[in-house]
Amino acid sequence: MSISDPIADALTKVRNAYRAGHKQVTVHHCKLVESVLKILAKENFINNFDIIERDTERKIFRKQILVNLRYTNDGKPILRGIERISKPGRRVYVKAANIPSVYNNTGCAIISTSQGVLADRDARAQKAGGEYVCKVW
Repeated sequence: MSISDPIADALTKVRNAYRAGHKQVTVHHCKLVESVLKILAKENFINNFDIIERDTERKIFRKQILVNLRYTNDGKPILRGIERISKPGRRVYVKAANIPSVYNNTGCAIISTSQGVLADRDARAQKAGGEYVCKVW
């Protein structure tokens, strides 16, 4: 079964896992999802992630990513919200000068540029615009 929007699927799985209070969640692997998760780990919204290779003996038929979620000492999730902006039906592109700040720079916008997938701060520093993938706060 193919997924029409793997990024939205991964973001929804992470959002639902935080709401349910899970410590880990698995999402389907794709290069763009892996890049988004690297940025989330770099910006401290998740602890880390591991890539699980295919293993037919353990009934893992496709490559997956195991995401370790991050909580405060009180047990509240660090990630309060995550929203997909550019969708398959409506792509959203931003210029380097017009990259939005998310919640007064307490959040993070993720931009897919020609230099790779970057957080909003890095995209502004490199003066690179591109597709506005999602925002996280």
